Amino acid sequence: MKKKLLLSSAAIVFTILLSLFGYILILYAGDYVIDEKKLVMNSATRLVDEKGQLISKLYLENREIVSIDDVPEHVQNAFVAVEDTRFYQHHGIDVRAVFRALYKDIIAGSKVEGGSTITQQLAKNVFLTNDKTWLRKTKEVIIAINLEKKYSKSKLLEMYLNQIYFGHGAYGIQSASKLYFNKDVNQLTVDEGALLAGIPKAPSTYSPIANMTKAKERRDLILNLMQTRGYVTPEETVRYQGKTVQLDVHQQSADPALLTYTDMVFDEAKSVYGLSNEELLRGGYTITVPLNREVQDIAYQLFQDSSYFPGTDEHAEGAFVLLDNKTGGVLAAIGGRNYVQKGLNRVLVNRQPGSTLKPLAVYGPALEEDKFEPYSMLVDQKLSYGEYEPKNYNNIYKEKISMYDALLESSNAPAVWMLDQLGIDTGKKYLSKSGITIPDNGLSIALGGLEEGISPLDMAKAYRAFAANGQIVQPHVISKIVDRNQKLIGKPSLEEKDVFSKQTAWYMTRMLEGVVSEGTAKSGQYSGTLAGKTGTTNFPGKEGTIKDAWFVGFTPSVVGAVWMGYDRSDLEHHLEQGSSFPTRLMKDILEKSSLPKEVAFTMPSDVTELERPIRLADVNDLAANISFRPLGLFTVSLQWTPADDERVEYRIYKKTESDDELIASVEGEGAYELENVNIFSLPSYYVVPYNTQTDEVGKPSNMVRPEFFSRN
Repeated sequence: MKKKLLLSSAAIVFTILLSLFGYILILYAGDYVIDEKKLVMNSATRLVDEKGQLISKLYLENREIVSIDDVPEHVQNAFVAVEDTRFYQHHGIDVRAVFRALYKDIIAGSKVEGGSTITQQLAKNVFLTNDKTWLRKTKEVIIAINLEKKYSKSKLLEMYLNQIYFGHGAYGIQSASKLYFNKDVNQLTVDEGALLAGIPKAPSTYSPIANMTKAKERRDLILNLMQTRGYVTPEETVRYQGKTVQLDVHQQSADPALLTYTDMVFDEAKSVYGLSNEELLRGGYTITVPLNREVQDIAYQLFQDSSYFPGTDEHAEGAFVLLDNKTGGVLAAIGGRNYVQKGLNRVLVNRQPGSTLKPLAVYGPALEEDKFEPYSMLVDQKLSYGEYEPKNYNNIYKEKISMYDALLESSNAPAVWMLDQLGIDTGKKYLSKSGITIPDNGLSIALGGLEEGISPLDMAKAYRAFAANGQIVQPHVISKIVDRNQKLIGKPSLEEKDVFSKQTAWYMTRMLEGVVSEGTAKSGQYSGTLAGKTGTTNFPGKEGTIKDAWFVGFTPSVVGAVWMGYDRSDLEHHLEQGSSFPTRLMKDILEKSSLPKEVAFTMPSDVTELERPIRLADVNDLAANISFRPLGLFTVSLQWTPADDERVEYRIYKKTESDDELIASVEGEGAYELENVNIFSLPSYYVVPYNTQTDEVGKPSNMVRPEFFSRN
């Protein structure tokens, strides 16, 4: 026993001498030991909408750094009371606590009790491991003393409160406050602060989510300690201890609806602003995004509905992207029906665009080059261009068709003919101006039959030119990014580039409206005004099957694209129906959202309006009568039912033995009179409708010979 006491005394003396020697070393080694970069704690990056509302967090550790000024004094006191009573008196090491712990360790023959101050805990958590060795303890002391030399007590407490772990993925006092009480730290009450102060000692044991009873017991213990230290009165202590624990748990979990969008944020932060994925996860940035959460959620839900995807099995895929017409900001993006983080983002994958490319590569350029007008007549015949023989999907050819109707019906033959007239290089020039570069050099460009294809995002970007006076803008998912100190890192330039003139853009808008109202994109219902184009590409392995189905369209406010198909099409995996499905899906997304449903596009003041197309109707009820009028004159009256469109011209012909003679024309009327006719040589008459927009001649009416009709 005496020998054991002597050994213990010797150990104490040795420890004191070692401590004195260590202190001298501390003065010289402190700067070497402390790597201040480690004091820069991992902090969650926040994604917020344009109104500043939190959308999501990106983090390695869910931590929000707060200033000590935002932490109420009673919350600070709770942590000091339980973790380091003499925090404001010592200089990093509480000697009394150290010797008390040392004595107990020596008696026990092992490390059984800690005497760590808040500063030591900060030193250990930031710079050291959790092993309980004498060497690690020595380093802890060295670092703690030097931290006290460099930083104020309030700064040390701030770093400590931001650093510690509170369970359930929450790091730091602010994240803990949000997790357990769904409030900012500056709103914490005394009893709430005491509850949080009790968790870090053993988060799995004292978490009120995991064990409410033990959490309350520890809260009440800390309230007792606060009363002992004079931070609260006995009366207040009794009142706080009598309160039940009222949690408002707000745990952040990965929202599958946001996975595509957040991945695009990661990509843009890296490619545009030079921030790696790791830096974004730990840097504490605030990123403002143009995301419309409502549209994103609606699109995600509809993408789960297999009835929209007409595949041979349930694995048919799709992609959707919607841009703000004004800024190019990505309002919503779905990279696949079951998109996984860092997975294949089909918004960015090139696909065969089919007929959605016609407005960009053929019709828009033709208008811009002043070689054709919207109602110019195009050749609609089955022609060969070398070995290339494009066919209309319905195998119907009209000999001639207006540009308007060729777009409306998505006829292939006139589109290829027009590109041949226009020149492939000219078509590619406008694609390049739209931000689309392709290696193809054949006339199949007119039909979207490309070697590499185009992504939904690039298609939406290009169609923005029609919605925005002929200009495109680079799409973006980051509207602004600032660091943890609110310093601006960057924002998009929103620079617009000219592709088409305002006049061309307006003509194309009007024609694409027609595609939606009466053409290939009339499937589905949308109560606002919408313009757009469908596209379908066939799967070559099996006749009548489809590889890609598209709709790309725009309203006065937004422009978007929907693609459907399989990642790899084969005999067992292909679409069984075409573009009506993506068209209906786009319309349903827009209809279900609260986005503006404008009733009309606004025509720029300096462009010419495009007249509605004139539609010819057959005349088959022509009637002719002869009447006698004063002065002995005979008059032939021709009557028929005119079309509702008063712009239709009717050409009246007289059939003689030798020839058919045009004798008159009327516009918008269903009657004509011929005076002073010779009743002894009455000819037959017929009427032919005529389209003044396209120079189209309709079918001749029934032929009639006048009969006498008496007038009183």
